[in-house]
Amino acid sequence: MCAKARAERPGSREAAVAATRLARGALSFWAGRAPAGRLLSWLARRATRVFGAMGGVLAAGHAEAVDLPEDRADLMYHSYIGGGVVANGPALLVQKSAGDDFSFSASYYVDTVSNASIDVVTTASPYHETRIEKGVGAEYVHHDSLISVAASKSEEPDYSADSASIDVSQDMLGGMTTLKLGYTRGWDTVEKHGDPTFSQPADHWQYRLGVTQIITARWLASLNVEAISDAGYLGSPYRAARVFGAFVPEVDPSTRTSRAASLRGVGAIGDGGAVRADFRYFWDTWGIRARTLEVGYGQRVGSRWLIDASARYYSQSHAIFYSDDFASAMTYMSRNRQLSTFNDVGLGVKATYSAYKIPALLEVKLTAALERMQFHYDDFTDLRPGANGKLYSFDANVAEVFVSATF
Repeated sequence: MCAKARAERPGSREAAVAATRLARGALSFWAGRAPAGRLLSWLARRATRVFGAMGGVLAAGHAEAVDLPEDRADLMYHSYIGGGVVANGPALLVQKSAGDDFSFSASYYVDTVSNASIDVVTTASPYHETRIEKGVGAEYVHHDSLISVAASKSEEPDYSADSASIDVSQDMLGGMTTLKLGYTRGWDTVEKHGDPTFSQPADHWQYRLGVTQIITARWLASLNVEAISDAGYLGSPYRAARVFGAFVPEVDPSTRTSRAASLRGVGAIGDGGAVRADFRYFWDTWGIRARTLEVGYGQRVGSRWLIDASARYYSQSHAIFYSDDFASAMTYMSRNRQLSTFNDVGLGVKATYSAYKIPALLEVKLTAALERMQFHYDDFTDLRPGANGKLYSFDANVAEVFVSATF
């Protein structure tokens, strides 16, 4: 690893919201980001409860109205290529129940990153490093409640992150309404290559509240809000700002509070189809306002195939202390393009094939997914030789393949 200053560490919005969003989404799709088949199954179970046709269909034979996650094992490989950044690696998730009331999980996630992005090329040297994240979790069912706890630890050469979370889900009104509460506490440590004396903490608190409502036997809607507070070292020891064309160290505020609200609608349509739509609004004390709109459609084809397509649009305004080139020095200054004004568009497709199935005992599925993303910046210029200071933009591809077994 070159000890020269780097402009950014892996985990920028492009990589995080592309590779991490899709890759971790693959590992967590069983928890609620399911394609059409799982959605239809979930709606069917809910509708059965709502209309009193429950009978004896609870698989485990117990009387709880809330189900534990399925016993499963997922093995996935993800890849992100875009903007001079290449991130790839494997991930593994295992979920296993213990009796009727408890379920335990463990996950392992690897990102091998090669970074020669525009920030690195213009102010530092390209680099290569690996991030490893390990996680454990447990879930407990009590009548109409599901309590989940989880912990994770992520490490890379100059950054470590630990987190712990708890979530409670409560079914009400005969299963028509589900209320969710959650809390996550994070502890990060930021270091710097070439400076063994540099070590700064960053603490994070996240609070979540959500409600899901069954509208009809085939349609449901959910509203989720969250609040996040950050304190400590929230910038990068490698990134630089620009004042009258000269590069100076970046200085970010040491506190940040953000809020987000999202509205989601999901429904079963036709024969084996499902449609979804999401809108999310984000705002924070740094002056950023962001909007995300995503729509998707899933369709079961025959008895073995499930095809899912999605489209997403994201846009945000810049932070109050961001500038491509400051006219004078300020207390806080950043040229971090993730804090600039930009938008991105993503088109994705996912195909799942049921390769092997023994009813009520085992099912093995193969999944492949691809997303094409385009990023466009409104106030971040390309300073590389030959670019002539034009506004920066780039394309990215995110791919994943994984094998999932439920048993």
